[in-house]
Amino acid sequence: MTTVVLADDEALLRKALASLLPLEGDITILAEAFDGNDAVRATLTHRPDVLVIDLEMPGLDGLGAVAQIRQELPDQVVLMLTRHARPGILRSALKLGVQGFASKAAEPQHIASIVAALHAGRRWIDQDVSAAAIMDDSPLTDREVDVLRETGEGYSAVEIAGRLHLAPGTVRNYLSSAMQKTQTQTRHGAARYAREHDWL
Repeated sequence: MTTVVLADDEALLRKALASLLPLEGDITILAEAFDGNDAVRATLTHRPDVLVIDLEMPGLDGLGAVAQIRQELPDQVVLMLTRHARPGILRSALKLGVQGFASKAAEPQHIASIVAALHAGRRWIDQDVSAAAIMDDSPLTDREVDVLRETGEGYSAVEIAGRLHLAPGTVRNYLSSAMQKTQTQTRHGAARYAREHDWL
């Protein structure tokens, strides 16, 4: 039996997976979470074999939730679901130690099989996700991606410095470099450009 916490802000999809996954495999849903903060609470409370979490949620997104969970449960097994297989996101997820990455469009049977594989200690990246990573043509460094993601969330340079444990001057340097590479005038313009080109 594999225990799962399921986190997705789309209630219809979350309820469907909660109903279908136990039918497709030896899976028990311990809890459902509706956003990133709820996912952190549910995972720390229930300590599932596998956390199945949506990447894109309002407020604290999937990556932010996993980063918080990792602080207390460094070995938590995570399957991340996404509609958009952006190379930068895949890199960030892998750096966080996410073991599985799958499309939200996948059949419940496929997701159940990935959950079983992850619980058995394997890793899984769906083919469409890995194909996007191979075709990555982003000129941005990982740190430039990090600061632009935080910029896109609305944080100031000083706040980003605190969140990423960097000096404010270092953050400004990364932002300046990213603005040059994207040929934009502002950090928000750079973040928007990078997102439009699937670099975040």
